[in-house]
Amino acid sequence: MSQQTASFAAGCFWGVEARFREVPGVIDAISGYMGGRTADPTYKQVCGGDTGHAEAVQVTFDDEKVSYAELLDLFFDMHNPTTLNRQGPDFGSQYRSAVFWHDEAQRDAVLGKISEINASGRWPDPVVTEVSEAPEFWCAEEYHQRYFEKNGGGYCHV
Repeated sequence: MSQQTASFAAGCFWGVEARFREVPGVIDAISGYMGGRTADPTYKQVCGGDTGHAEAVQVTFDDEKVSYAELLDLFFDMHNPTTLNRQGPDFGSQYRSAVFWHDEAQRDAVLGKISEINASGRWPDPVVTEVSEAPEFWCAEEYHQRYFEKNGGGYCHV
């Protein structure tokens, strides 16, 4: 097994985490916060929009069972990557579309995927997904982890 890490933000992290957990080869998916300036932020702080964090999911996967490219495909299929700081009814920079890369191969893969999507004409507007080196990941509070498994419900509106 070759264990890798990938980090994505695609709006509400509950649905993003649940979708990644369904993928064979995904070992774990954890809801949390990335890309901000406050150490160990709380949900309330992040929702206030002042920390700069995005609701994100850190995915641990076995790259012998699922590729990073396959995870990117799922990421770009689960949300609208052309809406700036908004997914469905949720708006603010904490709901932005972002890929936080962990190595240069991931960076190159996501930049290539964005170019491919933009050239395809799939969306009328260009992809605005933020692409940046993975900063520190802060786990969200326990009640956010596996939220739909604990509370029922479907995916967040994406």
